Amino acid sequence: MYLVRPRCMVRDWRTEDAPALSKHADNRKIWANVRDRFPSPYTIEDAEQWVRHCVRALPATDFAIEVDGEVVGGIGVVLQSDVERVSAELGYWLGEQAWGRGIASEAVAAFVPWAFERYSLTRIYAHVFEFNVASMRVLEKAGFLCEGRLRKAVIKNGQVLDELMYARIREDGYFGDAASR
Repeated sequence: MYLVRPRCMVRDWRTEDAPALSKHADNRKIWANVRDRFPSPYTIEDAEQWVRHCVRALPATDFAIEVDGEVVGGIGVVLQSDVERVSAELGYWLGEQAWGRGIASEAVAAFVPWAFERYSLTRIYAHVFEFNVASMRVLEKAGFLCEGRLRKAVIKNGQVLDELMYARIREDGYFGDAASR
């Protein structure tokens, strides 16, 4: 998969991406904004394991964000099942060196329509920690709406936090069954 945009490219992970992944992901500021399963420190072994997982996954649901020939982040969806099979949770992160340049906004805006089509989805949602205003802005620029605040719903770094729920509904009116997944 290749989604080429002016500032970045969203593409499949490659084995040779592991060093850049480890370099950009090994940052406590990134870890503070994502789920605990994202390692910290983020070692080369963690990166190699992640890339192997992504290369083998069927269907592929996690992708690299590349800028100037180097992976600087990741984006993907967690496909839901059973009655929620028309929905997916969006996740993304970007290395600190790439912050503030519109790269995350561009990657999300390119990826979400592709994901709606690729996985036969009607809804893509994202959870954001209450303090992550930059991520809220990324989602809003990509057409997501804040649907609510889940009070004291998560714990991160020893602190119980509110979590905001953002979602975007497929615009073309497709509300079919995702049973083909």
